Amino acid sequence: MTKEECRQLVLRIIADIAPDEDLSDVKKEVPLREQLELDSMDFLDIVMEIRKKYGIEVPEDEYSQLESLESIAEYLTPKFNSVKA
Repeated sequence: MTKEECRQLVLRIIADIAPDEDLSDVKKEVPLREQLELDSMDFLDIVMEIRKKYGIEVPEDEYSQLESLESIAEYLTPKFNSVKA
């Protein structure tokens, strides 16, 4: 999986969790909470969907690495690739 594929996957999860959000202009480097109306429960829902659908655990002490689309892709892409390997 590429970083771009990872970003698109996360955007699809966000679209499912927060269907009223306009995701057409989400910037990669800007924290998602600054761009979208996501609260802490939405964030936990995103993490849970990643675990449920893809089997990737994100320890709570690493949540800070999931701030922007780019940081999420940096963090998750190697994990996706190791799960599929």
